[in-house]
Amino acid sequence: MELFTLEFWSSLAVIVGIDLFLAGDNAIVIAMAARRLPERQRKWAIIYGAAGAVVLRAISTILVVYLLMIPGLHFAGGLVLIWIAFRLLQPADEGENKGKEIKPASSLLAAIRTIIIADALMGLDNVLAVAGAAQGDPLLVIFGLLISIPLLMGGSAIIMKLTERFSWIIYLGSAILAMTAGRMLFAEPFVKYLAGEAAKWLEWPVVLLIIAAVLYFGWKSQKKTHQNHGQNQAV
Repeated sequence: MELFTLEFWSSLAVIVGIDLFLAGDNAIVIAMAARRLPERQRKWAIIYGAAGAVVLRAISTILVVYLLMIPGLHFAGGLVLIWIAFRLLQPADEGENKGKEIKPASSLLAAIRTIIIADALMGLDNVLAVAGAAQGDPLLVIFGLLISIPLLMGGSAIIMKLTERFSWIIYLGSAILAMTAGRMLFAEPFVKYLAGEAAKWLEWPVVLLIIAAVLYFGWKSQKKTHQNHGQNQAV
């Protein structure tokens, strides 16, 4: 992908969007791991822990970018990403549960280590999504992460509050992931081979169909969960 083209900038915007929408769990990890530290140490735990997590994520994402060149993995990754996009719309208190599993550290080094390890374990969805959006370009991964670092460190808590207030933001994030998943499916060589010449005009209608399906079934799942919650409260 050529630098500073429309395709480059649109893919970069998608990567930054993915980083932000999937940053909620990371904010919880940082808060839980550093909460017992003194105020001054807490700041450095956040800075060094987040920096270490970003470096590890950059390495793993670039590795996945190259792994996606193996035949069949682009298609498999696209299917997994569709599920991740759907799960993003689930109203379960998974973030709180993950936060409870993170034990607060009593020292600066322990907090940094906890943040890095927990982020590595919880960031697999982010790695796959960013690798898919990068479309085989490691430079996009690096640019996206460099832009996202200050946004993730200063904006993840804000994003979490906004998503609680404006539910449509979650749907936007899910749509971005679903779009990335659809494009990953069509980036698979055997899909292009099967579709032939039709692949050029078939890609975006299918991508839009995937987005619509993910949003619809995500909305239905939310509605069902709220109804069951209301019934349980009534009982």
